[in-house]
Amino acid sequence: MKPTVLDASALLAMFFGEPGMETMRDLFHKASEADRPVFISAVNWAEVLYRMERKHGKAGYDTARQFEHTTPLDAVPVDRELAEAAVLLKNEHGLGLADAFAAALAKNKKAELVTADHEFKVLEKEIKINWLK
Repeated sequence: MKPTVLDASALLAMFFGEPGMETMRDLFHKASEADRPVFISAVNWAEVLYRMERKHGKAGYDTARQFEHTTPLDAVPVDRELAEAAVLLKNEHGLGLADAFAAALAKNKKAELVTADHEFKVLEKEIKINWLK
């Protein structure tokens, strides 16, 4: 299984029952079976927690945290190297800041980026993207 990085839209699709939910469930099932982590940057993880809390209150926040503790989801801390790579991608491609962190992490890990956000289209030649439908 190739390393995988999620942006917030991918995880939120699963939590909110949006298109791509089954793909995400399958991805986590395969990652568990292979004992491989599924990565998300701490910035994107913060976005997930924020949106879950906004939509479902403390119960939504707690659901996301419980998911993190019981699945192979690995929220990767932001260090100087990742921050600088994200800034370069943001400036070069006009990405949102959180999206730039997801892209930078995918490049750093030589991973496939899973997303439902078409803002990443500008990066298709630089990183492998798995589009949720």
